[in-house]
Amino acid sequence: MKKLLLAGGFLTLAAFSLPTPPLDDLHTTNDPNTTAEIPQDNKLVIYQLLPRLFGNKVALNKPYGTIAENGCGKFNDITDQALAEIKKMGVSHVWYTGVLEHATMTDYSSHGIPADDADVVKGRAGSPYAIKDYYDVAPDLAVVVKNRMPEYEALIKRTHNHGLKVLMDFIPNHVARSYRSDAKPQGVVDLGATDDKAKAFAPNNNFYYLPGKSFVVPADYNPLGPLTGPAENKKYTENPAKATGNDVFSEAPSINDWFETIKLNYGVDYQQGRKPHFAPVPDTWKKMRDILVFWAGKNVDGFRCDMAEMVPVEFWAYVIPEVKKVNPNIVFIAEAYDPKVYKTYLDQGKFDFLYDKVGLYDGLRRLMRQESSTEDITRVWKEESNGFSSRMLRFLENHDEQRIASKDFATDPRRAIPAMTVTATLASGPVMLYFGQDVGEPAHGSEGFSGEDGRTTIFDYWGVPEHQKWLNQGKFDGAKLSPEQKSLRDFYRRLLNVTSSSEAIRKGRFYELQDANNLGKEYNQRHLYAYLRYTDKQQVLVVVNFSADKTYRPVINVPAEAMTAMGLDSKRFYTYTDLLNPKQPLKTLKLTLAPLSAHVFELKPQ
Repeated sequence: MKKLLLAGGFLTLAAFSLPTPPLDDLHTTNDPNTTAEIPQDNKLVIYQLLPRLFGNKVALNKPYGTIAENGCGKFNDITDQALAEIKKMGVSHVWYTGVLEHATMTDYSSHGIPADDADVVKGRAGSPYAIKDYYDVAPDLAVVVKNRMPEYEALIKRTHNHGLKVLMDFIPNHVARSYRSDAKPQGVVDLGATDDKAKAFAPNNNFYYLPGKSFVVPADYNPLGPLTGPAENKKYTENPAKATGNDVFSEAPSINDWFETIKLNYGVDYQQGRKPHFAPVPDTWKKMRDILVFWAGKNVDGFRCDMAEMVPVEFWAYVIPEVKKVNPNIVFIAEAYDPKVYKTYLDQGKFDFLYDKVGLYDGLRRLMRQESSTEDITRVWKEESNGFSSRMLRFLENHDEQRIASKDFATDPRRAIPAMTVTATLASGPVMLYFGQDVGEPAHGSEGFSGEDGRTTIFDYWGVPEHQKWLNQGKFDGAKLSPEQKSLRDFYRRLLNVTSSSEAIRKGRFYELQDANNLGKEYNQRHLYAYLRYTDKQQVLVVVNFSADKTYRPVINVPAEAMTAMGLDSKRFYTYTDLLNPKQPLKTLKLTLAPLSAHVFELKPQ
């Protein structure tokens, strides 16, 4: 969750252990084509899906449609067949996005769940990041609403039965304005229940207040466009007003703010120069620890932590070790966007992994749009994530980003072939695939609140058309996919299986070959990128072509320094077997690189 209107964002295949060496435990090297980092085998292969969208078989797609009109996927729609097919993609973890109960315009008051006011809900379905009850799951996702928690628990068990692990969201920075836990365990005191609302800030208040002021709904907010939402009247009552989730300390946030959410207080007095009050441990810290421990007790294997940098790093330093007392192998992934504090959130904050959005994702996006050169990739490994690349989660799509096949991004989903190969194999950290990415879902159309923005909506009830061709009414057999879509999906399957099974990619060191080849007549550095990944047991060469229309025929040079680094004899002859595109091994590195192509060659002595 990062866009202003998008408020509330493990196994190794056999076994997974958390990274333990400190970030400065490095070899030294003077070679500018590599780093001194000792890679750690953190090659989680994550498949992200929204249950609301993933299993929805309804194809009506009426803008602003209700759950009855447009349908909604359920926990139970993620069947054994679905999980078996996901597993075949080389996946190790499934991130179930939007599981926690959040504010919605669908009325569940007959089930004892208070109805929400449309004035502070974004979209008919509501934002999955505007949490209404941290101890409950979304009633939308249940076949039988009263059984919603058992249905989620059954999904967790079903996922584990397929040798897959479960990730879910933890949204620590903000909650829905309507937050009230109906499902909290006995003895739990609700957020805000004991706050001193006469004070703008108190260390043990859970929220920030604006005493003497009432909340004002943005005047130009139209929650359902031409339609009228439940209780919509611009008169939502909140007195005193609370600070808004994106750090807005005004009773009248703008329509571009996260106005449907309220900011949680972790002991930072924002209006007094962000003065910290961390001792004794703030009440919010303890409450959030208890929430995480609750879900760890449901056998969840990890948390993707929304907007982690908006919460003080001191909280993470406290809470992550606390939760790991319950399960030492539980994984914490931070949605992070500020490279200046990456090491702080890894070292001090104790996160296992961070998003690599502003580095590799943004660089590859520019390359896919033919707006830059491969120097963007070099900058990432050499500067931005040097020393901790094994702890950066890489991706080309997620729920916040535009679809590759959308007109707003790259239009042609095949442009992902070289980019996703780099995403998956550049380092030994996690890689993520978003549902529908593997069939070229373009996110066409305006879904309602989400509008025509190149993203698959997280706010509206919707069917995802190209994904539904693979879903095929719950058969998960891809029978309705076009030949081009089947080919694309097969590429992702081959890539992720190579990624998850190759020792060199899982834990090998890195050596870039751009300098060694930049004088080659057929080696265009703007479009071509080549590097080695290697251990003492396996050596691979990755070569990709980002050009959408030009074929190159270079002879790849692997310099003597690189051969020595890999422990190979530069005077011997080798064969080169393409693990990504199986065919007869090559005896030389005279290659034909078609447009938008990728190759992963394993080196073997002749």
